[in-house]
Parts: sequence; structure tokens; C-alpha cells
Amino acid sequence: MVFGNIRDRKDFSWLEEVVGKCFDYAAANDLLSYEKGSHPIDGDELFVNIVEYETTPPENRFWEAHRQYLDLHFMLRGPEQIDVNFIDNMEQKEFVEKDDFLPLEGDPNSHVILNAGDFLLCYPADAHRTAVQVGAPAAIKKAIFKIRIH
Repeated sequence: MVFGNIRDRKDFSWLEEVVGKCFDYAAANDLLSYEKGSHPIDGDELFVNIVEYETTPPENRFWEAHRQYLDLHFMLRGPEQIDVNFIDNMEQKEFVEKDDFLPLEGDPNSHVILNAGDFLLCYPADAHRTAVQVGAPAAIKKAIFKIRIH
């Protein structure tokens, strides 16, 4: 997993080229004005899901990981805590291929707090539990870039 802020993007030039394409897309488009839902960028290879929800206590949330896509969580309006761990430290449940969803159970190893402009890049070995409140519940809006793995 990689945590950072888009303003420091030059420090992340070593990331996959397609991640830079996501940063370019975020810089060139007013994602805050996008409607909720999925928006294609490059077919099934790269798209962005715009989500809005209220953060909640961690016991109301679930753990997940993905095998077919990287997740690039890009905060538009926050804050949101995302708990993280590695899937090898967790109990892995049955993978749901059609949804690219690996449910997990376990405890966080750490967490990050995303505010506007922050991002978290999750690889297949990275378990994440999203929508955790920071202090009090908050209404958030974020872009989740889905990057197909080959």
C-alpha cells in the first residue's frame, strides 16, 4: 500500500504509469462535481467509482481485498479513516470472482486518515476497511480508481 497526497505526486513518479494516469485524470477533471457511480476512463482496464457515504464506527464495516484490480482511493471531501493490514495476517474467506471481492476477518495493523487530496493505493496483498469515522461520523465523497492487474 502507498499513502500520500496528490500535491506531492512528483515524489511518487516510481509508481506504475497507470497510477500517474489516474493522477492526471484527477487533476484534469472536477471529480467533486461527478455523480455517484462508475465512470469509464479506459474500458475495463481503468475506471473510477465515485462514492458518497457517511463514515461509521469500525464494527459496522467489513474488510476486503481485490485480486483483479488495484484500488486507488482518492479523497475529494473527508475525513475518512481506512484501517489496513496484510491479507496474510487475516482470515481469508471465499473469493467472489465476479465482484473481485475477497472478504476478510481480523484486526487492523494500522490505519490512515484521508482528507481532501490524499490517496491510498491498495495492492492485492493489502486488506482495507473503509468508511471508518474519524471522531464523529462525517459525510465523505471520494473517487476510487480501479486499475486492472495483468
